[in-house]
Amino acid sequence: MLTLQWLITGAAVIVAVTALIKARRLSKRLERLTESYWELRYEQGQLRVRVNRLDPDVPPAPDTPAATGVTAFVPLSSLKR
Repeated sequence: MLTLQWLITGAAVIVAVTALIKARRLSKRLERLTESYWELRYEQGQLRVRVNRLDPDVPPAPDTPAATGVTAFVPLSSLKR
């Protein structure tokens, strides 16, 4: 009976260590993806500025708040209702 408990404990430790290793790998991957995302956002903004310098008559992109006419500020009092 005691041997079975030690086997279950050993298996649980192995599973926990494996999960910890996988979580660390995923954390590092998420960090790299997040960094790549922000680099791409920065480059997109730089390219948009360069295009606007070359051709200022181009309307803003449809996903920007200036293009949609939506105010980006939302008062907290309206969220509490």
